[in-house]
Amino acid sequence: KLSAERPVAILSGNDIEHALIAFGAMYAGIPYVPISPAYSLISSDFSKLRYIFDLLTPGFVFANGAQYRRAISAVVPAGVEVVTQEDFPRLTATRVTGEVAYAHAKVGADAIVKILLTSGSTGMPKGVINTQRMWSSNQEMVRHCLATVQDEPPVIVDWLPWNHTFGGNHNFGLVLYNGGSMYIDDGRPMPGAIEETVRNLREIAPTIYFNVPKGYEALIPYLEAEAALCERFFSRLKVMFYAAASLSQNVWDDLERLSLRSCGERIRMVTGLGATETAPLALFGGKEINRAGMVGVPVPGIELKLAPVEGKLEARLRGPIITPGYWRQPDLTREAFDEEGFYRLGDALKFADAEDPRKGFVFDGRIAEDFKLSSGSWVSVGPLRVELIAHCAPYVRDMVVAGHDRDEVTVLIFPDMGACRSLCPGLSGEAPAGEVVSAGPVRAKFHSLLEGLARQAGGSSHRVRRALLLTDPPSLDAHEITDKGSLNQRAVLEHRAALVEELYSSPLSPRVISIDSGGSQCPD
Repeated sequence: KLSAERPVAILSGNDIEHALIAFGAMYAGIPYVPISPAYSLISSDFSKLRYIFDLLTPGFVFANGAQYRRAISAVVPAGVEVVTQEDFPRLTATRVTGEVAYAHAKVGADAIVKILLTSGSTGMPKGVINTQRMWSSNQEMVRHCLATVQDEPPVIVDWLPWNHTFGGNHNFGLVLYNGGSMYIDDGRPMPGAIEETVRNLREIAPTIYFNVPKGYEALIPYLEAEAALCERFFSRLKVMFYAAASLSQNVWDDLERLSLRSCGERIRMVTGLGATETAPLALFGGKEINRAGMVGVPVPGIELKLAPVEGKLEARLRGPIITPGYWRQPDLTREAFDEEGFYRLGDALKFADAEDPRKGFVFDGRIAEDFKLSSGSWVSVGPLRVELIAHCAPYVRDMVVAGHDRDEVTVLIFPDMGACRSLCPGLSGEAPAGEVVSAGPVRAKFHSLLEGLARQAGGSSHRVRRALLLTDPPSLDAHEITDKGSLNQRAVLEHRAALVEELYSSPLSPRVISIDSGGSQCPD
């Protein structure tokens, strides 16, 4: 008795059982909802998970592992069937009846295949409807853009979570649609977890490699250090693909250099642009891509409209890959589309070459993140943030930009504690984060980095005057971060409003690093 009104909910991450349940639901025309494991395992109050269950009213829940029991007992209503790893053989032993064929025969292009959850501006999830038409159309578009899969079934080693559109639609779909092989990578692009990815890549040479920019950054030191790993990684690689964030140019250059060293040719780096609402690939950058930040042109079958919004050009999209809307959220659905039925992507684009549109577009930031200084100057947060992180590498993991209606731009920095500790050989490896960020050499290094950036800045909207180094990592419960590791700029600024005030306090807070202080606030 499952249906769109009572879908399948999957709490656990990427594994064989997850895939089999997804295939079964797709075949029988029952929508399924892959939910971020972080909502069950990392969250302390289960507020997002409870909100999701209230929104979707699942009729069946699967979770692979005993660690999900606390979340299940806290959130799943009585009467909803729960299946765990121990119960799975009972599921696969179920006798197939004629009802399955009858249900499958009713599955059409506009049937809901899955509902993917994405954070809204408040941080609470939106249920993005994904239809069979959306996913199938997008996979044919991907097949056109990544034409190598027409010649050879893809082999991928992939960690990207299936509850996100990049891993769950693009990559999972690519392997299914083209008869390929997916090796599920239990690694992650972070200390203590990237090692598992490296072990997998020592065994399996992919033909296409997908990752987020932080994943490539984490992998490069291992490729540099292990010639055998580097040679194996590039041995049959046709293309590298990044998405979900901007790739810094130095990472692009390092990968190009390593591929030349290992196999004597440049392995092409490509990317695209899209969203959970676009299934996801809407723009693709192929052979015309020659530097980081370029996102290519619309894929075949997609209409792109550029709408002037606050001094930028917002990308708006129409075509068979666009979601019909958000599940049980009609107000959000209406807001997502313009008067001509184009989906408002929220990303700004600019021409890579104003004289030749065929060269495609460059990502120009998120419209909602940009703000004005008190002088009236616009601050383009996305490009500035990428520039700042690249300039401060390797001492920064991430940062958010502040300054709305203020006189100057400032930043809250999530430092890379390992890199910062390397500046202080006198500190113990167990020294707490507060002791690391207050150490003289660390503060002096960031003061120097900010001064260097200010010297090359073209105006106030690119000149960062003050910074504050944070000791607490981004909070999932406060909606500051997704389980994929991307920051919610607005949520961080709202949750840490007191720290933003401290950045602008007068007299200057002793914790703030300011390029206007002449370095006097940096202790020895």
